[in-house]
Amino acid sequence: MRIPNHIGIIPDGNRRWAVENGMTKDKGYDEGLDPGLKLFKLCEDIGIKEITYYGFTVDNTKRPKFQRLAFTKACINAVNLLSKENADLLVLGNTESDMFPKELIPFAIKRQRFCKGGIKVNFLVNYGWQWDLKDYLVQGGNKSNPFSSIKSRDISRVDLIIRWGGRRRLSGFLPLQSVYSDFYIIEDYWPDFKSQHLHDALNWYNVQDITLGG
Repeated sequence: MRIPNHIGIIPDGNRRWAVENGMTKDKGYDEGLDPGLKLFKLCEDIGIKEITYYGFTVDNTKRPKFQRLAFTKACINAVNLLSKENADLLVLGNTESDMFPKELIPFAIKRQRFCKGGIKVNFLVNYGWQWDLKDYLVQGGNKSNPFSSIKSRDISRVDLIIRWGGRRRLSGFLPLQSVYSDFYIIEDYWPDFKSQHLHDALNWYNVQDITLGG
């Protein structure tokens, strides 16, 4: 089986899951912590080299304050959980904004190795594609190395993006790295994560014709 080197994870559907289970929307975010850790361990066993989790975006911070505080806390807890695993961990996002959790600034200064290291794990927190590409767009791009002037320069090209929750959109996820990504949609909400979701996505990816435009 052809295994993608780098997978992007868009863990959508937390709020809808909460509402369907008789809870307020903010209660859905904590339910995504265990799935995130399970997915990491599966990727570790499979041999995937890099994972990028979509935590929250600059646009997400426009949501009601009680929701914003809930998903911010969930991201802090998720990063703390991953820091106990064999991971080379980087948090990426606009640290100059008040919306960026101060608890995660040490993880954003540079990529840190935890335990034995291994999988590169990127966690996007208060991320915005305009913020990421600002210098690139101002400078007109760098044709020889387009990644050199973007904030996410330490994140490699994404082979496969998996989105839970049924939505068919990237929501600003790493625009340059995802230009040739294959995109797999899972109808189930993120809190209902099953290991089979990942296996189904990898089986689907295995039979795609990967040409990178060639």
